[in-house]
Amino acid sequence: MGAAPTTTRGATKRDLIVAGLRRRILAGELERGARLRQDEVAAWFESSITPVREALRALEAEGLVTSEAHRGVRVAGVRMENLKALYITRRLTEAYAMERATPRISRHELRTAERLLDELDEASAAGDAAARNAKNMEFHFFFYDRCGLPGLRDDIEARWHAFPWDLTLDSAERLSDVKGEHLAIVEAVRAVDPAAAARTVSEHIAHGFLSLAAQVSGGPVEDPFDIDVD
Repeated sequence: MGAAPTTTRGATKRDLIVAGLRRRILAGELERGARLRQDEVAAWFESSITPVREALRALEAEGLVTSEAHRGVRVAGVRMENLKALYITRRLTEAYAMERATPRISRHELRTAERLLDELDEASAAGDAAARNAKNMEFHFFFYDRCGLPGLRDDIEARWHAFPWDLTLDSAERLSDVKGEHLAIVEAVRAVDPAAAARTVSEHIAHGFLSLAAQVSGGPVEDPFDIDVD
């Protein structure tokens, strides 16, 4: 779940537009399929057209927008095959990062994760999708930042940017489940149990995917992480 926490220090105009558009898309402020006119985007960010074009190309590489001849640039729809691939790679990489991070985190540091969960609850209760997504990502990357492999952490971040967070957590039931799953992650780390931490993250990602896939497809789907499922 979540849009990436961003910083403006040293950011170019292109970077700011990428972050701003990504935040709007993943918060549901820009609907899937909506057209993105370059002049309109430039006005939103008080920018010239050149950094807008560069930003849209970067977002297309992430899979968040698409461009077609004679149709312009639009917010990308969600293709099930792409969603499955993102899910499988997220589950593999994030579980491994969590397993590595667990013995590297002190109980004192865990207070930060607990504070982030409180802030996530507040954002969810307020119905603030952008803040909810940001706090969710901060929570997860509190752990991934400590996995000891910066390249792995950056790879995970790239997949987060491409995941359709705007379509998640619409139901109160899922919000409640997510809260319990997050607490289970914290408790596994508190117990310094790398295997349990990896398992709870893996299950958390699986539950989120199956809920989202059912929404996208209109009905229950089989878990493609199972090697016998295509």
